[in-house]
Amino acid sequence: MAYSEKILSRSIDPATHMMLQRAEELGLETAWDRYEKMLPQCGFGELGLCCRHCNMGPCRISPFEEEGPKAGICGATADIIVARGLLRMIAAGAASHSDHGRDIAHTLLLTAEGKAGGYQIKDEAKLKALAAEYGIPADGRSKEEIALDLARAAYAEFGKQEGPIRFTRRAPERRVALWQSLGIEPRGIDREIVEIMHRTHMGVDNDPVNLILQGLRASVADGWGGSMIATELSDVLFGTPTPIRSEANLGVLKADEVNIIVHGHEPTLSQMILAASQDPELLALARKFGAKGINVAGICCTGNEVLMRHGIPIAGNFLQQELAIITGAVEAMIVDVQCIFPALGALAGCFHTKFISTSPKAKFPGATHIEFHEEHAYDIAVKIVRTAVENYRFRKAPQVRIPEEKTACMAGFSVEAIVAALGGTLDPLLVAIKSGAIKGIAAVVGCNNPKIQQDYGHVRLVEELIRNDVLVVTTGCNAMATAKAGLMVPEAAERAGAGLKAVCQALGIPPVLHMGSCVDISRILVACAAIANALGVDISDLPAAGAAVGAPGAQAAAMAPVEATAVSFRKSRRVRCFFPSIDLPPDSGKLFCSETSRARASTLL
Repeated sequence: MAYSEKILSRSIDPATHMMLQRAEELGLETAWDRYEKMLPQCGFGELGLCCRHCNMGPCRISPFEEEGPKAGICGATADIIVARGLLRMIAAGAASHSDHGRDIAHTLLLTAEGKAGGYQIKDEAKLKALAAEYGIPADGRSKEEIALDLARAAYAEFGKQEGPIRFTRRAPERRVALWQSLGIEPRGIDREIVEIMHRTHMGVDNDPVNLILQGLRASVADGWGGSMIATELSDVLFGTPTPIRSEANLGVLKADEVNIIVHGHEPTLSQMILAASQDPELLALARKFGAKGINVAGICCTGNEVLMRHGIPIAGNFLQQELAIITGAVEAMIVDVQCIFPALGALAGCFHTKFISTSPKAKFPGATHIEFHEEHAYDIAVKIVRTAVENYRFRKAPQVRIPEEKTACMAGFSVEAIVAALGGTLDPLLVAIKSGAIKGIAAVVGCNNPKIQQDYGHVRLVEELIRNDVLVVTTGCNAMATAKAGLMVPEAAERAGAGLKAVCQALGIPPVLHMGSCVDISRILVACAAIANALGVDISDLPAAGAAVGAPGAQAAAMAPVEATAVSFRKSRRVRCFFPSIDLPPDSGKLFCSETSRARASTLL
């Protein structure tokens, strides 16, 4: 089918093209339409030059040196305002990822106490390995006893006041020493987030470099603390991922089955929805209403969680959440937290779809709220799935438009799985890097943003990297974009350079390795630390790089500095200020790093 230039400019994905056309036919609004209604967007806001931190404002600073205000009412300059705004984004992102980790620790605690409704400890070996890391005795003790102590130790990391956060000691000694010399070694996860909120209050910290250093401190607390706790304890509870085949894109929806979308970020809900979908009574009920079965598919990082552990297919990434409903084939979209459009409730009302919210932290207009609590997890999941199954009878067949596009993918490359694929040691990877067969490793993450053609940056960047013999590891919505593009299967080695192709074919792996959800960026940190420690160097000495493509949210603001503190502070001690998706005029860097700030940064770093 021929699509308009407007539709083609919004995405490179054919399934998205079809559903955007369908949205136009039905007169339905999507994120792209709402973005266009916002144009032109506020230039002060894009440059970070507006401030609403106190009621004397709002204030805005002119980006032009010849005219306009150069300080807010309190006297804050452009450097101060930009730094404060960035820090509050980092605080929000670190809080989001780390609260996810806290919830997983809570679930492990309930499981250990026998109070959780259906959860089990799936990876006892990892449980014992983590216990050893924390100095928790394991000999002669049940897995529940060990898990109870581990959950309490993980809980303590959030409220710790003087550090260190245990997992930061996985980083090379040189990296920890650098953090300490800069004063950015985190003392506790929550403490660093709270201190950002204090420092960015009017009249507190007004040194841009000092502010940014605290942002880095909170980012380290997130990446090597809250996010890593989320990843590691999820593996204990739900199993450490191993390579598994599946499919990705809207074509995974089925016209003759009950379609349930799980969307958000936390696996505690999606694991139970998956279990409930296999309940014989609910399957019989689905058949009673004329469906052949119950089909669960994922969107965003909840989708990644069930993809990498169970091979549950991915329906799409961030900008496809509305499009999934517009297929007319979704009985229920079940959400927890993060990356969920408030617009979904009104959109679901145009179809038979039930939009079901579950978290006490996240309620939405137009949603049916069925609150999820881990103590009664399975029973609540059964209730939610039953709601979806009973809704199948209200599906309107003439409204259904499911794209054909779906692509095979291979997911589940945890650090443990990568080491296993290498034969139990990192040596083959190190040899490949030393020989030049692999030129380096790139961590490519990120999300969709309607400002940028959907998936274009993700796919084109990754294609160019593998063509130049750079092995790519990926998480989040970038993983979904590359899966849809056919880059996450061993056969994609044919699209890689000769060196990387030979390595992938020898090991039977794709040139792009799916490592999980957004919080699983911590797996990338663990892998980099393991390689650096094996070589006796710092992470910044590795041929490694990171990119967060098109990311719209605060989580990326929190994680990008983690990559910076791990990779970018090289021996030259240079600091580079960057703001994604903004093309700046010549010399505009003066707005963000004054001569005084740059001089001080050079001294510090």
